[in-house]
Amino acid sequence: MMHTEENEQVEETNMAAWLLGIKNLQIQPYHLPPLGPNDVKVQIKALGICGSDVHHFKNMRVANFIVKKPMVIGHECAGIIKAIGSNVKSLAVGDRVALEPGISCQTCNFCKNGTYNLCRKMKFFGSPPTNGSLANQVVHPANLVFKLPDNVSLEEGAMCEPLSVGVHACRRADVNPDTKVLIFGAGPIGLVTMLAARAFGAPRIVIADVDHYRLSIAKDLGADDTVQVSTNIQDVGEEVLKIHKVMGESVDISFDCVGFDKTMSTALTATRAGGKVCLVGLGQSQMTIPLVAAAAREVDVIGIFRYRNTWPLCIELLRTGKIDVKPLITHRYKFTQEDVDKAFETSAKGGNAIKVMFNL
Repeated sequence: MMHTEENEQVEETNMAAWLLGIKNLQIQPYHLPPLGPNDVKVQIKALGICGSDVHHFKNMRVANFIVKKPMVIGHECAGIIKAIGSNVKSLAVGDRVALEPGISCQTCNFCKNGTYNLCRKMKFFGSPPTNGSLANQVVHPANLVFKLPDNVSLEEGAMCEPLSVGVHACRRADVNPDTKVLIFGAGPIGLVTMLAARAFGAPRIVIADVDHYRLSIAKDLGADDTVQVSTNIQDVGEEVLKIHKVMGESVDISFDCVGFDKTMSTALTATRAGGKVCLVGLGQSQMTIPLVAAAAREVDVIGIFRYRNTWPLCIELLRTGKIDVKPLITHRYKFTQEDVDKAFETSAKGGNAIKVMFNL
């Protein structure tokens, strides 16, 4: 049991951003579960808004994950340890840490085989019905909390979560110095996938998007070239020719970080025979795509769901400077009711916002 010192003020009420309805977020008290022997209590200092948070905010659902009761939102986070459980030896009070947001059951076949991201009993911050981490403090298992080196900021620590998606995608697709990479979507996930692909050694990366501004960001962040595409499925043939011309060689791996009929159809057609298409974005729950033609050319289609065992590598890539995520953070807000509303509206609008970050 923990005690406060006599001269220490009683701890302030823990507050969190609760999603109460469509576009209705309210900062209200959040009573944390007791600190278990293998848990740590973290004061959240940086939290980024993810596309899934925006979907919950606008629709109270993402695919089959439906918000049926008030829920604390958010999952891309980092902070400072305020308390540790009695069994925790690897972390100490005051450590700056990044949090992996999904708690798997650790007993099912997926967990025992190491593919714990596929665990059917996963409890994931801010994915209903599990409360998230846009709060003053959270309690989390110590084995999902990773100490940050001195030269990695708390904001960068929070960015380990989206970066993990790109790292996991590159692992699944086996990106290496021999693979030329095409990426659809220059939003946050497309951009971190690009950064990860470069860190994995991809010698040439081309990124495609409908938005000129986002393509300019991609170029600034290191894309070798960009292609502006349309939303019209009739343009696939013409755009594939344009992609091949810009790439200069065959496309070995395509990442669809959007997930629409059009983007997936273009990816399958543009990728060389024997290449790979990795579906990262889940824009549509069902698609009509030229799968038979791709299968006849032995194009492998692979999917990803979140990530697994990525935080140590992400932190190392940030520590060594092989990846710089700081330019992705375009907007910053405080943890006040007014700023929470503004931040989610900014993120929902898109426009020139890439990563919207809370500083708590």
